[in-house]
Amino acid sequence: MKIGFIGCGNMAQAMIGGLLKKEVCQPADIIASAKTQATLGSVKNTYGIETVADNRAVAQAAEVIVLAVKPMYYEGVIGEIKEVTDKHQIIISIAPGKTLRWLAEQFGDSEYKVVRTMPNTPALVGEGVTGYTLSEGINEEDHAKVRMILESFGMAEQVSEGLMDVVVSVSGSSPAYVFMFIEAMADAAVADGMPRKQAYTFAAQAVLGSAKLVLETGKHPAELKDMVCSPGGTTIEAVRVLEKKGMRSSVIEAMKACVKKARDC
Repeated sequence: MKIGFIGCGNMAQAMIGGLLKKEVCQPADIIASAKTQATLGSVKNTYGIETVADNRAVAQAAEVIVLAVKPMYYEGVIGEIKEVTDKHQIIISIAPGKTLRWLAEQFGDSEYKVVRTMPNTPALVGEGVTGYTLSEGINEEDHAKVRMILESFGMAEQVSEGLMDVVVSVSGSSPAYVFMFIEAMADAAVADGMPRKQAYTFAAQAVLGSAKLVLETGKHPAELKDMVCSPGGTTIEAVRVLEKKGMRSSVIEAMKACVKKARDC
């Protein structure tokens, strides 16, 4: 399976690294393009893959094409490559707001095999979660290839296209909220005398461990929270303050704003 990446930013490199680490393909099976020679040289040296400056060369060579450029460049890139692509190739989009219908219209053929995805930055350490939805042209064999690619750098969940903008808020953008939470906890620990590096370790590991508890036990988050909140204890006092300050409402309103922005893209 020859996989082509148009764009070699952080997400593309996370995907390439996952594909090679999981041995889904070999370096010779991947071709990528980028805007600058510096990026091309760095990616080639790091991963040993084929790199080119021409997006059309990637589109011509690949069985699966990953459009890994920023959303604002999609129309221009598709206009550049559509004459050398066909409906036998699989096109994977990682751009928020670009619907399957819009993508098909850009390629000028509703029979194109298009996959709309929303990965997230934890893919950089193999712990991503990617929501994806498929066009009607994707058959079972194609779907298996897509899952193999997406699961090389984390989990993958198929959703209806109507939920893709929700995926943006709950996983695509949410690492930023979590990083802010970790930073705030570390700042508080530093204010109470803990060295900053150690504060980040405690805060980040607490978030990591808590997330694993949710995923591995299957318990409701409220049940896990209650396990920590002893009567009259320190944790319930902290929870009381968070509720007073509107933590849940703030998170919900932020995520709703994120969804609205995604739909407006």
